[in-house]
Amino acid sequence: MSVRWPRVLTPTLLSQILKKQKSPVTALRLFDQAKERFPSYNGHNGSVYAAMITILGKSNHHIPEMKYLIEKMKEDSCECKDTVFASVIKTFSRAGRLNDAVSLFKSLREFNCVNWTLSFDTLMHEMVKQEKLEAACGLFREYCYGWEVSSRINALNLLMKVLCQANRSDLASHVFQEMNYQGCYPDRESYRVLMRGFCQEGKLHDATHLLYSMFWRISQKGSGEDVVVYRMLLDALCDAGEVEEAVEILGKILRKGLKAPKRCYHRIEAGHWEGTSESRERVKRLLTEALIRGAIPSLESYTAMATDLFEEGKVAEGEEVLLAMRRRGFEPTPFIYSAKVKALCKARKIEEAVSVINKEMMEGHCLPTVDVYNVLIKGLCNEGKSVEAVGYLKEMTKHVSCVANEETYQTLVDGLCGDGKFVEASQVMEEMLIKSFFPGVETYSVLIKGLCGMERRYEAVMWLEEMVSQDMAPEPSVWKALAESLCFGAVDVLEILDHLVSSKC
Repeated sequence: MSVRWPRVLTPTLLSQILKKQKSPVTALRLFDQAKERFPSYNGHNGSVYAAMITILGKSNHHIPEMKYLIEKMKEDSCECKDTVFASVIKTFSRAGRLNDAVSLFKSLREFNCVNWTLSFDTLMHEMVKQEKLEAACGLFREYCYGWEVSSRINALNLLMKVLCQANRSDLASHVFQEMNYQGCYPDRESYRVLMRGFCQEGKLHDATHLLYSMFWRISQKGSGEDVVVYRMLLDALCDAGEVEEAVEILGKILRKGLKAPKRCYHRIEAGHWEGTSESRERVKRLLTEALIRGAIPSLESYTAMATDLFEEGKVAEGEEVLLAMRRRGFEPTPFIYSAKVKALCKARKIEEAVSVINKEMMEGHCLPTVDVYNVLIKGLCNEGKSVEAVGYLKEMTKHVSCVANEETYQTLVDGLCGDGKFVEASQVMEEMLIKSFFPGVETYSVLIKGLCGMERRYEAVMWLEEMVSQDMAPEPSVWKALAESLCFGAVDVLEILDHLVSSKC
Protein backbone atom coordinates (compact mmCIF):
# COMPACT_ATOMS: atom_id res chain seq x y z
CA MET A 1 0.00 0.00 0.00
CA SER A 2 1.54 3.29 -1.15
CA VAL A 3 1.64 6.18 1.29
CA ARG A 4 0.54 9.66 0.29
CA TRP A 5 2.93 11.92 2.12
CA PRO A 6 2.00 15.57 2.78
CA ARG A 7 4.13 18.43 1.51
CA VAL A 8 4.99 19.43 5.07
CA LEU A 9 5.10 16.77 7.79
CA THR A 10 3.99 17.46 11.35
CA PRO A 11 3.75 15.06 14.30
CA THR A 12 -0.06 15.16 14.06
CA LEU A 13 -0.04 14.23 10.36
CA LEU A 14 2.50 11.47 10.95
CA SER A 15 0.36 9.99 13.73
CA GLN A 16 -2.62 9.89 11.34
CA ILE A 17 -0.55 8.20 8.63
CA LEU A 18 0.73 5.57 11.04
CA LYS A 19 -2.76 4.73 12.33
CA LYS A 20 -4.00 4.04 8.79
CA GLN A 21 -1.40 1.34 8.14
CA LYS A 22 -2.58 -2.26 8.19
CA SER A 23 0.84 -3.64 8.99
CA PRO A 24 2.64 -2.66 12.23
CA VAL A 25 5.95 -3.37 10.49
CA THR A 26 5.07 -0.95 7.68
CA ALA A 27 4.03 1.68 10.21
CA LEU A 28 7.36 1.30 12.03
CA ARG A 29 9.26 1.65 8.74
CA LEU A 30 7.42 4.89 7.97
CA PHE A 31 8.14 6.05 11.50
CA ASP A 32 11.86 5.54 10.92
CA GLN A 33 11.83 7.12 7.44
CA ALA A 34 10.09 10.35 8.44
CA LYS A 35 13.21 12.24 9.50
CA GLU A 36 15.14 11.28 6.38
CA ARG A 37 12.27 12.09 4.04
CA PHE A 38 11.53 15.48 5.62
CA PRO A 39 14.70 17.32 6.73
CA SER A 40 12.56 20.15 8.15
CA TYR A 41 10.64 17.73 10.36
CA ASN A 42 11.41 18.62 13.99
CA GLY A 43 11.30 15.06 15.21
CA HIS A 44 8.90 12.71 16.96
CA ASN A 45 7.05 13.94 19.99
CA GLY A 46 5.19 12.05 22.70
CA SER A 47 1.99 11.70 20.67
CA VAL A 48 3.81 10.06 17.73
CA TYR A 49 5.55 7.59 20.04
CA ALA A 50 2.22 6.89 21.77
CA ALA A 51 0.54 6.17 18.42
CA MET A 52 3.31 3.85 17.29
CA ILE A 53 3.46 2.00 20.60
CA THR A 54 -0.32 1.54 20.54
CA ILE A 55 -0.10 0.03 17.04
CA LEU A 56 2.59 -2.43 18.10
CA GLY A 57 0.81 -3.18 21.36
CA LYS A 58 -2.25 -4.65 19.63
CA SER A 59 -0.29 -7.83 19.07
CA ASN A 60 1.97 -9.94 21.27
CA HIS A 61 4.26 -10.59 18.29
CA HIS A 62 6.06 -7.24 18.24
CA ILE A 63 7.70 -7.10 21.67
CA PRO A 64 11.25 -6.57 20.29
CA GLU A 65 10.01 -3.66 18.16
CA MET A 66 8.30 -2.14 21.20
CA LYS A 67 11.52 -2.35 23.21
CA TYR A 68 13.39 -0.70 20.35
CA LEU A 69 10.83 2.10 20.24
CA ILE A 70 10.95 2.63 24.01
CA GLU A 71 14.74 3.03 23.85
CA LYS A 72 14.42 5.62 21.07
CA MET A 73 11.81 7.46 23.10
CA LYS A 74 14.23 7.62 26.02
CA GLU A 75 17.03 8.91 23.76
CA ASP A 76 14.79 11.66 22.33
CA SER A 77 13.75 12.67 25.88
CA CYS A 78 10.33 13.78 24.67
CA GLU A 79 7.49 14.17 27.14
CA CYS A 80 6.00 10.76 27.91
CA LYS A 81 2.53 10.24 29.29
CA ASP A 82 1.82 7.75 32.04
CA THR A 83 -0.84 6.13 29.85
CA VAL A 84 1.80 5.03 27.34
CA PHE A 85 3.81 3.11 29.91
CA ALA A 86 0.64 1.61 31.41
CA SER A 87 -0.33 0.21 27.98
CA VAL A 88 3.18 -1.22 27.48
CA ILE A 89 3.06 -2.87 30.90
CA LYS A 90 -0.25 -4.50 29.95
CA THR A 91 1.18 -5.72 26.65
CA PHE A 92 4.28 -7.18 28.29
CA SER A 93 2.15 -8.93 30.92
CA ARG A 94 -0.25 -10.30 28.29
CA ALA A 95 2.72 -11.71 26.37
CA GLY A 96 3.99 -13.50 29.49
CA ARG A 97 6.82 -11.00 30.05
CA LEU A 98 5.97 -9.68 33.49
CA ASN A 99 9.65 -9.30 34.35
CA ASP A 100 10.05 -6.92 31.42
CA ALA A 101 7.08 -4.93 32.71
CA VAL A 102 8.68 -4.65 36.16
CA SER A 103 12.02 -3.63 34.64
CA LEU A 104 10.35 -0.94 32.54
CA PHE A 105 8.57 0.51 35.55
CA LYS A 106 11.77 0.59 37.61
CA SER A 107 13.50 2.49 34.80
CA LEU A 108 10.87 5.24 34.47
CA ARG A 109 13.18 7.77 36.15
CA GLU A 110 15.25 7.67 32.94
CA PHE A 111 12.27 8.96 30.93
CA ASN A 112 10.66 12.38 30.76
CA CYS A 113 7.60 11.24 32.74
CA VAL A 114 6.60 13.04 35.94
CA ASN A 115 3.60 10.99 37.05
CA TRP A 116 3.70 7.20 37.38
CA THR A 117 0.41 6.60 39.19
CA LEU A 118 -1.40 4.76 36.39
CA SER A 119 1.67 2.69 35.53
CA PHE A 120 2.07 1.80 39.21
CA ASP A 121 -1.57 0.76 39.57
CA THR A 122 -1.47 -1.21 36.30
CA LEU A 123 1.67 -3.11 37.26
CA MET A 124 0.27 -3.90 40.70
CA HIS A 125 -2.90 -5.22 39.07
CA GLU A 126 -0.97 -7.41 36.62
CA MET A 127 1.26 -8.82 39.37
CA VAL A 128 -1.72 -9.67 41.53
CA LYS A 129 -3.53 -11.22 38.57
CA GLN A 130 -0.57 -13.52 38.06
CA GLU A 131 -0.53 -14.35 41.78
CA LYS A 132 2.74 -12.52 42.45
CA LEU A 133 1.39 -11.09 45.69
CA GLU A 134 4.66 -11.08 47.61
CA ALA A 135 6.46 -9.33 44.76
CA ALA A 136 3.58 -6.83 44.48
CA CYS A 137 3.87 -6.01 48.18
CA GLY A 138 7.60 -5.51 47.76
CA LEU A 139 7.04 -3.17 44.82
CA PHE A 140 4.50 -1.22 46.85
CA ARG A 141 6.89 -0.79 49.78
CA GLU A 142 9.64 0.38 47.43
CA TYR A 143 7.65 2.98 45.50
CA CYS A 144 4.70 4.01 47.67
CA TYR A 145 6.53 7.01 49.17
CA GLY A 146 7.80 8.50 45.91
CA TRP A 147 6.33 11.76 44.69
CA GLU A 148 5.87 10.22 41.23
CA VAL A 149 3.03 8.07 42.58
CA SER A 150 0.52 10.75 43.49
CA SER A 151 -2.17 8.41 44.82
CA ARG A 152 -1.84 5.03 46.52
CA ILE A 153 -5.50 4.38 47.25
CA ASN A 154 -6.13 2.12 44.22
CA ALA A 155 -3.11 -0.05 44.99
CA LEU A 156 -4.12 -0.38 48.66
CA ASN A 157 -7.70 -1.27 47.69
CA LEU A 158 -6.33 -3.93 45.34
CA LEU A 159 -4.21 -5.46 48.10
CA MET A 160 -7.21 -5.46 50.44
CA LYS A 161 -9.35 -7.16 47.79
CA VAL A 162 -6.82 -9.93 47.23
CA LEU A 163 -6.44 -10.52 50.97
CA CYS A 164 -10.21 -10.71 51.41
CA GLN A 165 -10.48 -13.19 48.53
CA ALA A 166 -7.95 -15.33 50.42
CA ASN A 167 -10.14 -15.08 53.57
CA ARG A 168 -7.60 -12.87 55.31
CA SER A 169 -9.82 -9.92 56.14
CA ASP A 170 -7.75 -9.51 59.32
CA LEU A 171 -4.73 -8.53 57.22
CA ALA A 172 -6.94 -6.42 54.95
CA SER A 173 -8.10 -4.57 58.07
CA HIS A 174 -4.46 -3.74 58.87
CA VAL A 175 -4.02 -2.34 55.35
CA PHE A 176 -7.19 -0.30 55.85
CA GLN A 177 -5.81 1.17 59.08
CA GLU A 178 -2.47 1.83 57.41
CA MET A 179 -4.03 4.18 54.84
CA ASN A 180 -3.78 7.24 57.06
CA TYR A 181 -0.04 6.66 57.39
CA GLN A 182 0.22 6.48 53.59
CA GLY A 183 -1.11 10.01 53.22
CA CYS A 184 -4.47 8.88 51.81
CA TYR A 185 -7.90 8.21 53.21
CA PRO A 186 -10.26 5.26 52.69
CA ASP A 187 -12.72 5.88 49.88
CA ARG A 188 -16.04 4.17 49.20
CA GLU A 189 -14.32 1.25 47.49
CA SER A 190 -12.09 0.74 50.56
CA TYR A 191 -15.12 0.38 52.84
CA ARG A 192 -16.89 -1.79 50.30
CA VAL A 193 -13.98 -4.22 49.88
CA LEU A 194 -13.40 -4.63 53.61
CA MET A 195 -17.11 -4.91 54.38
CA ARG A 196 -17.46 -7.68 51.80
CA GLY A 197 -14.48 -9.48 53.29
CA PHE A 198 -15.85 -9.33 56.85
CA CYS A 199 -19.30 -10.49 55.75
CA GLN A 200 -17.99 -13.40 53.66
CA GLU A 201 -15.98 -14.65 56.63
CA GLY A 202 -18.92 -14.20 59.01
CA LYS A 203 -17.14 -11.52 61.06
CA LEU A 204 -20.33 -9.57 61.55
CA HIS A 205 -19.13 -7.89 64.75
CA ASP A 206 -16.17 -6.37 62.89
CA ALA A 207 -18.43 -5.51 59.97
CA THR A 208 -20.85 -3.68 62.27
CA HIS A 209 -18.07 -1.61 63.79
CA LEU A 210 -16.81 -0.79 60.29
CA LEU A 211 -20.28 0.49 59.40
CA TYR A 212 -20.41 2.65 62.54
CA SER A 213 -17.05 4.13 61.55
CA MET A 214 -18.69 5.28 58.31
CA PHE A 215 -21.37 7.37 60.00
CA TRP A 216 -19.29 10.53 59.77
CA ARG A 217 -19.62 10.24 55.97
CA ILE A 218 -23.42 10.53 56.08
CA SER A 219 -23.25 14.29 56.54
CA GLN A 220 -20.82 14.62 53.63
CA LYS A 221 -21.90 15.46 50.10
CA GLY A 222 -22.25 12.38 47.92
CA SER A 223 -22.53 9.96 50.83
CA GLY A 224 -25.77 8.55 49.43
CA GLU A 225 -23.74 6.09 47.37
CA ASP A 226 -22.65 4.44 50.63
CA VAL A 227 -26.02 2.70 50.83
CA VAL A 228 -24.51 -0.22 48.89
CA VAL A 229 -22.09 -0.80 51.78
CA TYR A 230 -24.86 -0.57 54.36
CA ARG A 231 -26.97 -3.05 52.41
CA MET A 232 -24.10 -5.52 52.33
CA LEU A 233 -24.06 -5.76 56.13
CA LEU A 234 -27.85 -5.84 56.49
CA ASP A 235 -28.07 -8.74 54.02
CA ALA A 236 -25.30 -10.64 55.84
CA LEU A 237 -27.08 -10.21 59.18
CA CYS A 238 -30.32 -11.54 57.68
CA ASP A 239 -28.51 -14.54 56.18
CA ALA A 240 -27.10 -15.26 59.66
CA GLY A 241 -30.59 -15.07 61.20
CA GLU A 242 -29.83 -11.79 62.98
CA VAL A 243 -32.93 -10.05 61.63
CA GLU A 244 -33.67 -8.01 64.76
CA GLU A 245 -30.12 -6.70 64.85
CA ALA A 246 -30.35 -5.82 61.16
CA VAL A 247 -33.52 -3.82 61.82
CA GLU A 248 -31.88 -2.07 64.77
CA ILE A 249 -28.84 -1.10 62.68
CA LEU A 250 -31.11 0.08 59.89
CA GLY A 251 -32.83 2.40 62.36
CA LYS A 252 -29.48 3.85 63.44
CA ILE A 253 -28.46 4.38 59.80
CA LEU A 254 -31.67 6.19 58.98
CA ARG A 255 -31.78 8.27 62.18
CA LYS A 256 -28.13 9.21 61.81
CA GLY A 257 -28.78 11.22 58.73
CA LEU A 258 -29.89 9.40 55.61
CA LYS A 259 -33.32 10.90 56.07
CA ALA A 260 -35.72 8.50 57.41
CA PRO A 261 -38.83 8.91 59.35
CA LYS A 262 -40.19 5.89 61.17
CA ARG A 263 -42.54 4.99 58.31
CA CYS A 264 -39.57 3.90 56.19
CA TYR A 265 -39.19 0.69 58.15
CA HIS A 266 -42.35 0.10 60.19
CA ARG A 267 -43.27 -2.78 57.87
CA ILE A 268 -40.10 -4.60 58.89
CA GLU A 269 -40.68 -4.19 62.62
CA ALA A 270 -44.21 -5.51 62.23
CA GLY A 271 -43.05 -8.65 60.42
CA HIS A 272 -43.02 -12.24 61.62
CA TRP A 273 -39.90 -14.21 60.84
CA GLU A 274 -40.34 -17.90 60.16
CA GLY A 275 -36.61 -18.48 59.67
CA THR A 276 -37.05 -19.87 56.17
CA SER A 277 -34.97 -18.79 53.19
CA GLU A 278 -38.08 -17.23 51.61
CA SER A 279 -38.68 -15.20 54.74
CA ARG A 280 -35.07 -13.99 54.83
CA GLU A 281 -35.21 -12.91 51.21
CA ARG A 282 -38.44 -11.00 51.90
CA VAL A 283 -36.82 -9.20 54.83
CA LYS A 284 -33.76 -8.34 52.77
CA ARG A 285 -35.98 -6.79 50.11
CA LEU A 286 -37.80 -4.76 52.76
CA LEU A 287 -34.47 -3.55 54.17
CA THR A 288 -33.32 -2.54 50.69
CA GLU A 289 -36.61 -0.73 50.13
CA ALA A 290 -36.17 1.13 53.42
CA LEU A 291 -32.68 2.24 52.42
CA ILE A 292 -33.99 3.48 49.08
CA ARG A 293 -36.87 5.37 50.65
CA GLY A 294 -34.77 6.70 53.49
CA ALA A 295 -31.81 7.88 51.50
CA ILE A 296 -31.45 11.50 50.48
CA PRO A 297 -32.64 11.31 46.87
CA SER A 298 -29.80 11.80 44.39
CA LEU A 299 -28.86 10.37 41.03
CA GLU A 300 -25.62 9.06 42.49
CA SER A 301 -27.25 7.09 45.31
CA TYR A 302 -29.85 5.55 43.01
CA THR A 303 -27.18 4.69 40.45
CA ALA A 304 -24.99 3.02 43.08
CA MET A 305 -27.86 0.95 44.46
CA ALA A 306 -29.30 -0.07 41.07
CA THR A 307 -25.99 -1.10 39.52
CA ASP A 308 -24.99 -2.98 42.66
CA LEU A 309 -28.21 -5.00 42.58
CA PHE A 310 -27.95 -5.69 38.85
CA GLU A 311 -24.33 -6.83 39.23
CA GLU A 312 -25.52 -9.33 41.85
CA GLY A 313 -28.16 -10.59 39.42
CA LYS A 314 -31.05 -9.22 41.50
CA VAL A 315 -33.01 -7.88 38.54
CA ALA A 316 -36.35 -7.53 40.35
CA GLU A 317 -34.81 -5.52 43.21
CA GLY A 318 -32.90 -3.39 40.71
CA GLU A 319 -36.12 -2.67 38.87
CA GLU A 320 -37.68 -1.44 42.11
CA VAL A 321 -34.84 1.08 42.42
CA LEU A 322 -35.57 2.31 38.89
CA LEU A 323 -39.23 2.79 39.80
CA ALA A 324 -38.25 4.72 42.93
CA MET A 325 -35.94 6.88 40.83
CA ARG A 326 -38.69 7.81 38.44
CA ARG A 327 -41.09 8.60 41.27
CA ARG A 328 -38.51 11.04 42.65
CA GLY A 329 -38.05 12.69 39.25
CA PHE A 330 -34.75 11.04 38.28
CA GLU A 331 -34.29 9.24 34.97
CA PRO A 332 -32.00 6.19 34.74
CA THR A 333 -28.73 6.79 32.91
CA PRO A 334 -27.17 4.67 30.12
CA PHE A 335 -24.76 3.31 32.75
CA ILE A 336 -27.68 1.86 34.74
CA TYR A 337 -29.32 0.46 31.61
CA SER A 338 -26.03 -1.18 30.64
CA ALA A 339 -25.89 -2.92 34.03
CA LYS A 340 -29.52 -4.03 33.62
CA VAL A 341 -28.96 -5.39 30.11
CA LYS A 342 -25.87 -7.26 31.31
CA ALA A 343 -27.81 -8.78 34.21
CA LEU A 344 -30.64 -9.89 31.90
CA CYS A 345 -28.21 -11.40 29.40
CA LYS A 346 -26.43 -13.25 32.20
CA ALA A 347 -29.81 -14.62 33.30
CA ARG A 348 -30.41 -15.62 29.65
CA LYS A 349 -33.44 -13.32 29.40
CA ILE A 350 -32.44 -12.02 26.00
CA GLU A 351 -35.89 -10.86 24.92
CA GLU A 352 -36.18 -8.69 28.03
CA ALA A 353 -32.69 -7.30 27.39
CA VAL A 354 -33.70 -6.38 23.84
CA SER A 355 -36.83 -4.71 25.19
CA VAL A 356 -34.70 -2.49 27.46
CA ILE A 357 -33.08 -0.86 24.42
CA ASN A 358 -35.97 -1.00 21.97
CA LYS A 359 -38.68 0.13 24.36
CA GLU A 360 -37.64 1.14 27.87
CA MET A 361 -34.79 3.46 26.90
CA MET A 362 -36.79 5.02 24.09
CA GLU A 363 -39.72 5.74 26.42
CA GLY A 364 -37.29 7.26 28.90
CA HIS A 365 -35.82 9.51 26.19
CA CYS A 366 -32.40 7.96 26.82
CA LEU A 367 -30.37 7.22 23.71
CA PRO A 368 -28.41 3.96 23.88
CA THR A 369 -24.63 4.35 23.97
CA VAL A 370 -22.09 2.14 22.25
CA ASP A 371 -21.40 0.46 25.62
CA VAL A 372 -25.07 -0.50 26.01
CA TYR A 373 -25.21 -1.87 22.47
CA ASN A 374 -21.98 -3.81 23.01
CA VAL A 375 -23.41 -5.49 26.09
CA LEU A 376 -26.55 -6.53 24.18
CA ILE A 377 -24.59 -7.67 21.12
CA LYS A 378 -22.36 -9.84 23.30
CA GLY A 379 -25.41 -11.32 25.03
CA LEU A 380 -27.05 -12.15 21.71
CA CYS A 381 -23.87 -13.74 20.37
CA ASN A 382 -23.49 -15.84 23.51
CA GLU A 383 -27.00 -17.18 22.90
CA GLY A 384 -26.27 -18.07 19.27
CA LYS A 385 -28.21 -15.10 17.90
CA SER A 386 -25.33 -13.40 16.13
CA VAL A 387 -27.35 -12.69 12.97
CA GLU A 388 -29.86 -10.76 15.07
CA ALA A 389 -26.95 -8.94 16.72
CA VAL A 390 -25.76 -7.69 13.31
CA GLY A 391 -29.04 -5.79 13.05
CA TYR A 392 -27.96 -3.62 15.98
CA LEU A 393 -24.78 -2.69 14.13
CA LYS A 394 -27.04 -1.15 11.48
CA GLU A 395 -29.20 0.40 14.20
CA MET A 396 -26.17 2.15 15.68
CA THR A 397 -25.56 4.03 12.43
CA LYS A 398 -28.87 5.85 12.92
CA HIS A 399 -27.56 7.59 16.04
CA VAL A 400 -25.07 10.39 15.45
CA SER A 401 -23.49 10.08 18.89
CA CYS A 402 -23.22 6.28 18.83
CA VAL A 403 -20.41 4.89 16.68
CA ALA A 404 -19.48 1.22 16.64
CA ASN A 405 -15.99 0.63 18.02
CA GLU A 406 -13.45 -2.15 17.72
CA GLU A 407 -15.14 -4.18 20.47
CA THR A 408 -18.44 -4.08 18.55
CA TYR A 409 -16.94 -5.52 15.37
CA GLN A 410 -14.74 -8.05 17.12
CA THR A 411 -17.67 -9.39 19.15
CA LEU A 412 -19.83 -9.71 16.03
CA VAL A 413 -17.14 -11.45 13.96
CA ASP A 414 -16.38 -13.91 16.78
CA GLY A 415 -20.09 -14.53 17.34
CA LEU A 416 -20.85 -15.12 13.66
CA CYS A 417 -17.90 -17.49 13.30
CA GLY A 418 -19.01 -19.32 16.43
CA ASP A 419 -22.47 -19.77 14.88
CA GLY A 420 -20.99 -21.02 11.60
CA LYS A 421 -22.07 -17.86 9.72
CA PHE A 422 -18.74 -17.35 7.99
CA VAL A 423 -20.07 -15.47 4.98
CA GLU A 424 -21.80 -12.94 7.24
CA ALA A 425 -18.65 -12.73 9.37
CA SER A 426 -16.65 -11.98 6.23
CA GLN A 427 -18.97 -9.08 5.41
CA VAL A 428 -18.72 -7.60 8.91
CA MET A 429 -14.94 -7.96 8.84
CA GLU A 430 -14.77 -6.04 5.56
CA GLU A 431 -16.57 -3.15 7.26
CA MET A 432 -14.28 -3.55 10.27
CA LEU A 433 -11.18 -3.08 8.10
CA ILE A 434 -12.69 -0.06 6.38
CA LYS A 435 -12.98 1.54 9.83
CA SER A 436 -9.27 0.75 10.42
CA PHE A 437 -9.95 -1.85 13.10
CA PHE A 438 -7.67 -4.84 12.56
CA PRO A 439 -8.46 -8.28 14.02
CA GLY A 440 -5.84 -10.66 15.34
CA VAL A 441 -4.33 -13.85 13.98
CA GLU A 442 -6.87 -16.10 15.69
CA THR A 443 -9.84 -14.31 14.10
CA TYR A 444 -8.36 -14.64 10.62
CA SER A 445 -7.56 -18.31 11.22
CA VAL A 446 -11.09 -19.21 12.32
CA LEU A 447 -12.66 -17.33 9.40
CA ILE A 448 -10.37 -18.81 6.75
CA LYS A 449 -10.87 -22.37 8.03
CA GLY A 450 -14.63 -21.80 8.19
CA LEU A 451 -14.78 -20.53 4.61
CA CYS A 452 -12.72 -23.50 3.46
CA GLY A 453 -15.21 -25.82 5.14
CA MET A 454 -17.99 -24.12 3.17
CA GLU A 455 -15.97 -24.50 -0.06
CA ARG A 456 -15.67 -20.70 -0.33
CA ARG A 457 -12.06 -21.16 -1.42
CA TYR A 458 -11.56 -17.91 -3.28
CA GLU A 459 -12.77 -15.81 -0.31
CA ALA A 460 -10.58 -17.84 2.04
CA VAL A 461 -7.51 -17.11 -0.07
CA MET A 462 -8.41 -13.42 -0.25
CA TRP A 463 -8.51 -13.26 3.54
CA LEU A 464 -5.19 -15.09 3.64
CA GLU A 465 -3.73 -12.41 1.38
CA GLU A 466 -5.14 -9.72 3.69
CA MET A 467 -3.68 -11.50 6.68
CA VAL A 468 -0.23 -11.73 5.10
CA SER A 469 -0.39 -8.06 4.08
CA GLN A 470 -0.55 -7.26 7.79
CA ASP A 471 2.64 -9.26 8.41
CA MET A 472 0.79 -12.05 10.19
CA ALA A 473 2.08 -15.60 9.92
CA PRO A 474 -0.76 -18.09 9.27
CA GLU A 475 -0.93 -21.05 11.63
CA PRO A 476 -0.18 -24.56 10.27
CA SER A 477 -3.86 -25.47 10.68
CA VAL A 478 -4.77 -22.68 8.23
CA TRP A 479 -2.42 -24.03 5.58
CA LYS A 480 -3.79 -27.53 6.13
CA ALA A 481 -7.39 -26.36 5.69
CA LEU A 482 -6.48 -24.48 2.52
CA ALA A 483 -4.53 -27.42 1.11
CA GLU A 484 -7.40 -29.83 1.73
CA SER A 485 -9.89 -27.40 0.21
CA LEU A 486 -7.77 -26.46 -2.80
CA CYS A 487 -7.37 -30.07 -3.82
CA PHE A 488 -10.86 -29.61 -5.20
CA GLY A 489 -10.48 -25.94 -6.15
CA ALA A 490 -10.08 -23.99 -9.32
CA VAL A 491 -6.73 -23.35 -11.00
CA ASP A 492 -6.88 -19.57 -10.52
CA VAL A 493 -7.16 -19.99 -6.75
CA LEU A 494 -4.21 -22.34 -6.73
CA GLU A 495 -2.19 -19.76 -8.66
CA ILE A 496 -3.03 -17.07 -6.08
CA LEU A 497 -1.97 -19.34 -3.23
CA ASP A 498 1.27 -20.22 -5.02
CA HIS A 499 1.94 -16.50 -5.44
CA LEU A 500 1.40 -15.87 -1.74
CA VAL A 501 3.66 -18.71 -0.67
CA SER A 502 6.49 -17.68 -2.99
CA SER A 503 6.38 -13.95 -2.33
CA LYS A 504 5.41 -13.38 1.29
CA CYS A 505 5.26 -16.51 3.40
